[in-house]
Amino acid sequence: MKEKKMNCHYRNTISLLLCLFITYASSQSVIQQITNDFNTNPQQPNPNVEEEMHYLQKHQEISSRDYKLSSSNTLKGLRERPPSTYSLKMEAFHRVLNSTEHYETRPFSAGGYNWTLRVYPNGNNKDGGSGYLSLYVAIDKSSLDASAHQEVYADLRFYNFNRNQRKYFTIQDTDVFRFNAFKTMGGFSQVLPLDTFKDLKNGYLYDGDHSEFGVDVTVPKPFEKSELLSFSKRSDRFTWTIRGFSTVTQYTYSDVISFAGRKWQLGINPSGSGSGSGKAVSLFFHLLANQRTGAYEAVYVLAKFQVLNQLKLGNIQMELENWYGITSFGWGFSEFVSFDDLRDSSKGFLVDDTLMVQVELEAISTTKYFPS
Repeated sequence: MKEKKMNCHYRNTISLLLCLFITYASSQSVIQQITNDFNTNPQQPNPNVEEEMHYLQKHQEISSRDYKLSSSNTLKGLRERPPSTYSLKMEAFHRVLNSTEHYETRPFSAGGYNWTLRVYPNGNNKDGGSGYLSLYVAIDKSSLDASAHQEVYADLRFYNFNRNQRKYFTIQDTDVFRFNAFKTMGGFSQVLPLDTFKDLKNGYLYDGDHSEFGVDVTVPKPFEKSELLSFSKRSDRFTWTIRGFSTVTQYTYSDVISFAGRKWQLGINPSGSGSGSGKAVSLFFHLLANQRTGAYEAVYVLAKFQVLNQLKLGNIQMELENWYGITSFGWGFSEFVSFDDLRDSSKGFLVDDTLMVQVELEAISTTKYFPS
């Protein structure tokens, strides 16, 4: 009996140890998994908060943009035209190179704000410009309305004259730069490699030690005039019944048609026009002269035209899709219905000397101008 109790106690002890081992292993697995997840997916900092703190710190107003520029956003090239906003010519450039972190011009006005041009002859190291020439503009905070949290958007183009090419090396971005009380600088930290800039044979330093920089600052204004082009589906229909068709000998117009707020007329040439002359009736759709709001306006029209078969044998149908006002205010078909089809009374298009023509407007454009 005593031996059985000992065996039972032994088995219970083994089971307890096994459970403890499994629990320990599981906990280690969970801890390891959590650790791996943390290392793999660390908590991401809020870029907006860090960015604002970056600009609030002393001497940290040096970031060229709100985000890193990709090469596709930066445009570089050569042009003959000099800068139109501000130009800076330096003699004995090496003295600037060896004596200061950056040179800043006097304030100049552009777009209703005051700016300065900053040249970092050894590169702006705080903005990743080590080993490069760096160029920026800075907006004068006093020209901003701080109480309104004003933001200014500006297009910037920087210049560096190349004597060899007799042109200006330029650099600009495809997007605008954003300025406010916390972001007072904008520009490029990597304009030209310093080795390229300093090598006299490349032409950026000339006449011994001269150099020329510049900038165009453009502050776009919100547009004051605009227009809205819209398209609407329609189902307006007009049937023109021409009695005594054989007596119609010249170009003839229908009654005035009101479609989509405009006045129109159908026009028919019984003798045929253009390619239809002498073999087919021609049909055209005209926008009346007093409906034309200006030489600049164009009206899109999608319409269906039919010669109605009075014997219910099937209509002749054609579709017109064109713009009125670009080259013409009348569009149509030179060969709308052939003389042979009209003469054959069994075909049902001309019955009792009556021709029935129908136009159905399916879509039209409308242009609204602001201010009107």
